[in-house]
Amino acid sequence: MSIIKQMTHKRLTASLVFATLFTLSACSDNDNDSMETPEPPPVPTQDYRVTVTNLTANQPMSPIALIRHQADMTAWQTGGAASLPLETLAESGDSTGFADMEGIDALVKGQGILLPGMKESIELKLSPDEVASISVLTMLVNTNDAFAGLNSVSLVDLAVNATVKFSSIAYDAGTEANSEAKGTIPGPADSGEGFNAMRDDVDRVHAHPGVISADDGLTDSVLSASHRFDNPVLTISIERLR
Repeated sequence: MSIIKQMTHKRLTASLVFATLFTLSACSDNDNDSMETPEPPPVPTQDYRVTVTNLTANQPMSPIALIRHQADMTAWQTGGAASLPLETLAESGDSTGFADMEGIDALVKGQGILLPGMKESIELKLSPDEVASISVLTMLVNTNDAFAGLNSVSLVDLAVNATVKFSSIAYDAGTEANSEAKGTIPGPADSGEGFNAMRDDVDRVHAHPGVISADDGLTDSVLSASHRFDNPVLTISIERLR
């Protein structure tokens, strides 16, 4: 083989080797580019069932409001003034305002009015860092501003298949006088006004003194003896399913 042919053969061989290495490198880069970043594993959830039972004779409850909130806040404070969302719920049964309240992470509503003697269950899926503070609220709709519920309960220590039970008295939001007068009660006993921004009562949350009714001598009352209630007015059970 001549020297020129040998040199040409060596150049061709070197070029083929370089081209092969470049091709392998390019394939490797393309493979890296096409690889997708793996998604993080889903956060495991803890499943709960919250069951609310209406114990009264003739006090329908507004749709249950189940609230998940920060551990450093409470839905209400006995002896303290009601927040605007609490005032609205206690006077009209509307819990929507809690969704926009600072410190509230989530609001879940029940299906509708909870009639006397009936119960409703709501199921929740919560991550482990969402179980520190749960509250339940509802209005006794045949009153001016009575409400009941569960205030800031932690589910951290509730084991799988375990159930914890609570009872709730009726509270007075202290935002509307308990006149029982026609046009002031939103429930079926009157179908009157709901929320009114004017506060004409003691402006502090306290245990509700109960209704008087026309049958017991309050002549202007639209309520009857059937609307009276004893405490507790609710039972609330929380079961951890998983």
